[in-house]
Amino acid sequence: MFTNRVLTLAAALAVMFVVVPPSFAQSPSEALYKAKCAGCHAPDGSGSAVGKKLGAHNFQTADVQKMSDTDLTDAISNGKNKMPAYAKSLKTEDIKGLVAYIRTLAAK
Repeated sequence: MFTNRVLTLAAALAVMFVVVPPSFAQSPSEALYKAKCAGCHAPDGSGSAVGKKLGAHNFQTADVQKMSDTDLTDAISNGKNKMPAYAKSLKTEDIKGLVAYIRTLAAK
């Protein structure tokens, strides 16, 4: 009887660890942001030293956060100033995911 309870508890814990992903896991959009954008815009969106010299926007600011999704999509797709265009190298859903991820970088 005691063994059955221990086995049931162990099985429940095993399922919990398999089913519930760790909270620190990156979303695909976050991973893509870190691979393609963070070099200039910094991991937190504030702008890296190199990015600031190139005129990269700070994604935490109200000016960027009030931009429409269409405006952000256009900037990512077609490039802007010194930023390269990504329309040919990223899928539409990847660009949409980047826009959504940029929204999470708003100053709190």
